[in-house]
Amino acid sequence: MSTQPPAQADRSFNRSMLIKLFIVALMMFGFGFALVPMYRAICEISGVNNLVQRDTTAREAKNTQVDMSRTISIELDANARGPLGFKPEQRSLDVHPGEVTTVMYEVSNEQARTIHAQAIPSYAPKQATEYFRKIECFCFTQQTLTANQSKRLPVVFVVDPKLPKDVKTITLSYTFFELNTPAAATAGGAAPTANTAASTANPA
Repeated sequence: MSTQPPAQADRSFNRSMLIKLFIVALMMFGFGFALVPMYRAICEISGVNNLVQRDTTAREAKNTQVDMSRTISIELDANARGPLGFKPEQRSLDVHPGEVTTVMYEVSNEQARTIHAQAIPSYAPKQATEYFRKIECFCFTQQTLTANQSKRLPVVFVVDPKLPKDVKTITLSYTFFELNTPAAATAGGAAPTANTAASTANPA
C-alpha cells in the first residue's frame, strides 16, 4: 500500500487549509453585506424606519440625582460603512452619574449624490447598556446628507446612578450605514423612502 511523500502530503494539507480559509473569509464578507438587506426587511415588515428608541426623557433626566462622588470616563468611537466621513468632536470626557451631558459628532457625505444613512449605537462593557440613557440622538432617525454636505450631530445622555460601582469606563460606539446604495437605488428605480430604509447592528 503506497503513501504520499511527506513533501507532497504537506502541499496537499496546505492547499486544503488555504481553500478552507478562503471560503470562511468569503462567507464572513458576504454576511457583512447581507446585514443591511436583513435590517431593511425587518423595517419593511414592522413599518418603521429605525429600531433605535429614546432611552429617557429630558424631564426624567433632570429629576435624576447627580452623584458627585463618582466619575465615569466616557470614550467615544465612530465607524462608517459606505462613503461617509464620521467622527466624534472629542474622544473622551468625564461625567458624574445623573449628570445630563451633550457630545457632538461630525458626519460628512463624501459623494456627489444624496445619501440616506442610519446610525446604530453599541456599548462596552455590555452591562453598561441599560444604564446609558440617551435623551436626544441622531440615531433616533435617518439622516439625509446632500452631495458633499457635512453635519454636526448631538447626543444628549445621562448615566444612570445605579450603574454598578465596578464600571468606571463606558465606550459609546456608533456605526453609520448608508441605506440607499447605488445598487439598491438602481434596482428599485428610486432612493428608499422613510418607510423602506434600513440599517443594521445591535440596537440598544
